[in-house]
Amino acid sequence: MKIAFLASTAPAAQMALAELSARYGQFAVDQAQVIVALGGDGFMLQCLHEQQGAGLPVYGMNCGTIGFLMNGFQVDGLPERLADSVEEVVLPLSMRAETADGQVTTALAINEVSLFRAGPQAAKLKITVDGKERMPELVCDGALVATPAGSTAYNYSAHGPILPIGSDVLALTAVAAFRPRRWRGALLPNSAVVRFDVLEPEKRPVMADADGRRNVRAVTSVEVRSDPSVRHRLRFDPGHGLEERLLNEQFV
Repeated sequence: MKIAFLASTAPAAQMALAELSARYGQFAVDQAQVIVALGGDGFMLQCLHEQQGAGLPVYGMNCGTIGFLMNGFQVDGLPERLADSVEEVVLPLSMRAETADGQVTTALAINEVSLFRAGPQAAKLKITVDGKERMPELVCDGALVATPAGSTAYNYSAHGPILPIGSDVLALTAVAAFRPRRWRGALLPNSAVVRFDVLEPEKRPVMADADGRRNVRAVTSVEVRSDPSVRHRLRFDPGHGLEERLLNEQFV
C-alpha cells in the first residue's frame, strides 16, 4: 500500500514520521493511495483542509493530546489496520463573510463557523434562516454553526448538542447569550442557509472564524451553509469511528 505520511511539527509526531516512513516507505501525496496524518486533532483539520483536492482517504494516528479525530498510535501492523479501516465522509461548511468596506472572504470549515465579539461590549446579531428572520436581536458573546463532526468541539463547550455523525442536521449555538437569556440555539437541516447580520458593528465589532484557521475582523454579515461539493474522507479502526465516539461523549 502506497502511504503518504504527513506529520505536525511536534517532536512526538516527527519521531513517529521517521519510524513509520522507515518501516513502510514514503510516497508523495499525488502517488499515494492513502494519507496517514500524525499529530493531534488540530493537525488533522489542517491536513484535511490542505489535502482536500487530493481526494484521498485520511487515516489519523494520535501523537497529540485528545485525538478525537485520530486512531491510536501503533507502529506494527499499519497496512492491515488501513485495509480493515472504515470510511466516514464529512461535509464541510462554507463561510462567506463581508466587512463594512465591502470585502468578501470565503472559507471552508469542517468543525464550525463561529462569530465572536471583538470589543468590550456584547455583540448584537440578527439571525436569518433560509431568508426568513428568526431572531431580530441576539445579544451575546458570539454564535456558531457546527457540523455533526464538529459538534463535540467548541459547540459542545458552548453547551450545544452533540449530533449523530450520520444526521443531516446542523447545530446553531449561542455563546454566552444575554438576551434572550435562556436561548441556547437551534437544530437546523443541513440544507439551511444561516445568515448573521451584525447590529451596531462600529460600536460592537464582531469577528468571524472558520475552524480557527481563517479569521475575519470587523464583519457586517456572515452567511453559512453546507458545501456538498467537498467530501472529506476519514478512516477509522473498526468500532472506533466518529459515530461511536460521539455516543461515548454523551455518557462521560
